Amino acid sequence: MSLLAVGVSHQTAPVALLEQFAMGADDTVKALHELVGSDHVSEAIVLATCNRVEVFAEVDRFHGGVTDVSRVLARQAGATVEELSPYVTVHYEDQAVAHLFTVAAGLDSMVVGETQVLGQLRNAYALAREQDTVGRAMHPVAQRALRVGKRVHSETGIDKAGASLVSVSLDRAEERIGSLAGRPVLVVGAGSMGALAATTLARRGAAVTVSSRTPAHAERLATSVEGRAADLADLPAEIAAADVLVTCTGARGIVIGTEVVAGAMQSRIGAAPPDRPLVVIDLALPRDVDPSVAALPGVHVVDLALLQGERTAEGASAASPVAADDVAAAHALIEAETALLRAERQAAAVAPTVSALRSQAAEVVDAELLRLSTRLPDLDARARAEVARTVRRVVDKLLHEPTVRVKELASAPGGVDYADALRALFGLGIDAEVIPERTNLAEAVTVDPDELRPGGAS
Repeated sequence: MSLLAVGVSHQTAPVALLEQFAMGADDTVKALHELVGSDHVSEAIVLATCNRVEVFAEVDRFHGGVTDVSRVLARQAGATVEELSPYVTVHYEDQAVAHLFTVAAGLDSMVVGETQVLGQLRNAYALAREQDTVGRAMHPVAQRALRVGKRVHSETGIDKAGASLVSVSLDRAEERIGSLAGRPVLVVGAGSMGALAATTLARRGAAVTVSSRTPAHAERLATSVEGRAADLADLPAEIAAADVLVTCTGARGIVIGTEVVAGAMQSRIGAAPPDRPLVVIDLALPRDVDPSVAALPGVHVVDLALLQGERTAEGASAASPVAADDVAAAHALIEAETALLRAERQAAAVAPTVSALRSQAAEVVDAELLRLSTRLPDLDARARAEVARTVRRVVDKLLHEPTVRVKELASAPGGVDYADALRALFGLGIDAEVIPERTNLAEAVTVDPDELRPGGAS
């Protein structure tokens, strides 16, 4: 069994494509069961955020696992595997572990060093546990990833800027209209992202109003930030009164249309639209606000596509000035933790081989002692027992060194190869597939297996 990571993220796909992958809780549960019900996936975690949808799975075959996972992702996106192949990345074994740790640490996020993804990973793992789609193989991997994420943030300066998509977006709003202190801001959505937005706004001194399709949730969040709640039916009036609109619902379609925002801009009291701009921050995936709102006079839109474009243009988020030394320290920690987990997984992987070897030796000893008893039926019990002890002692001594050494060697890179050799030498059965550590989806499903050797694929 081996760890596989297959997914699409802001690193490889435009926001428009990420929107097709958007998953609600029910979608994620369905995907989890579809994954573990496939031919080659035994365990799975689905991490679905506004930046990515990635599957981390334990599989019994590289190619079969990639095929099973990519089919589930394609179904979710309403596309074919071939259409998605340019945007999907595949990581295997050590590279899959390192990628998961990198994601948990916020190093792979649109805003480098953000911490929200760690909570999202924790929730994804909790859901997989609840649905019984993780087991002995993935529990230690997921738990280690959560610990690594915490260590990176506590032991390096990766989050000195305290940046998140919310704070970066609010920075963009302040660039347009100045400080948010005392300004009316409407937050639509009371989930985890809405709560983060409302809390961040409150820290910046904004007057927060919260609206949600669940009034009780809106009321609870508004109370926690000393704001007020508003009904969704009152959105036109609330938008007209706001300087900033932040949307982050889990809806699958447009929540706020162009006509609603246009009407709100026209009804502003005491100022024409250009004189009192409205900043719309859409952090939902799929988006909540009709994209054509950006064409309205006086309206400035900040969304995931804009943030992705900035990151692509500058090579990293300008709003998250993480020092290179901090990034290097985080990567060094991840590399060390990946090596530790590899050693643990490889040691666990060779245990069945050692057990099988000892079982085979015991069977041989038992068979030979039985043959001895038939050939020397007159041998007294004391002599027979001494012969048995001697034979078993000789076999134990012969097996001691190779079994101890294979366990030690298993912790080194390529250590599982020694277990393969042991199985071959003692006829314990060989059933392995040689694969690359990392490739893209097109290579994973089309390259000849003989060409997929470590270092042979990009």
